[in-house]
Amino acid sequence: MRNLLGVLILAVAVFPVSAADGPIPWAYAIPPAPPAGSPPAAPAAPDTSVKHLDGSNGAFTRAQIADRFGPADWYPGDHPPMPDVVAHGKKPDVWACGLCHYPNGKGRQENAGVAGLPIAYFIQTMYDFRNGARKSAEPRKNNTNLMVQFAKNMTDEEIKAAAEYFGSMKWTPWIKVIETNTVPKTHNSNGMFLVEGNEKEPLGKRILETPENAEATEVLRDPHSGFFAYVPPGSIKRGEALVTKASSKTTQCGLCHGADLKGLGPVPGIAGRSPSYLMRQMYDMKQGTRNGTWTQLMKPVVANLSDEDMLDIVAYTASRTP
Repeated sequence: MRNLLGVLILAVAVFPVSAADGPIPWAYAIPPAPPAGSPPAAPAAPDTSVKHLDGSNGAFTRAQIADRFGPADWYPGDHPPMPDVVAHGKKPDVWACGLCHYPNGKGRQENAGVAGLPIAYFIQTMYDFRNGARKSAEPRKNNTNLMVQFAKNMTDEEIKAAAEYFGSMKWTPWIKVIETNTVPKTHNSNGMFLVEGNEKEPLGKRILETPENAEATEVLRDPHSGFFAYVPPGSIKRGEALVTKASSKTTQCGLCHGADLKGLGPVPGIAGRSPSYLMRQMYDMKQGTRNGTWTQLMKPVVANLSDEDMLDIVAYTASRTP
């Protein structure tokens, strides 16, 4: 028992739910800075081999897969025809939406899943980026900074086309939530936590969101390869109580997001979506860096929530079937 208690104390110390000097590390996943004085890493030799995925007729090099203005579309039969801004962006200041969010709108832990978002909500969000109403509490969160740039350089027609395209597709299961005390050891690669071997470590008071297959996600940008979200034992049950029952701390989520948390009118669904993303949004709203029309409804909801409460809430919402 004494050894177990020591492990638990170590876990809490090493993996706090938040940091006193900034936003929640596991949610924002800012890559660590190189040691002071270290020389810049030598660029790796370009990988010019042709890549393939099961079930796809596509054949792409790494450069084609990561092309900011025309990334690989592995499964064109999965989605409607893409508007030009989704497929190619607009040089030089607007990357293709399909690069980061995938052509099917699923996205990854470092950005956002946009499939199934209400059209009005999507458009308003882009206007909030454009007008300075939506920023990250973590200024190093480059995805948010890029979205501000993109929104400022997109026309209203391009924003509407992207909103209608992603809004036409339903959000379907993408993240498998697992309650556990120990998790695979990972390293941070461009804002994603990737499994680096067979070692295990304590989860502590955090959520670890990581690709099911690191190579498929990081190298191939496979839009069929989803994510695991490892959450602390008991967090789903605690989150359910906060989400579904009236309390002095917060408002029941279903009042706005629908009883099944799949959305209600212009309010987006939150069931089965990235817990890292939802944690960032609640934290940004609480800190006052995310504002805008819809945010005003959320500010009183998050005002009295601790970081631990928000962790439990997103563990529960991520576990729900969309």
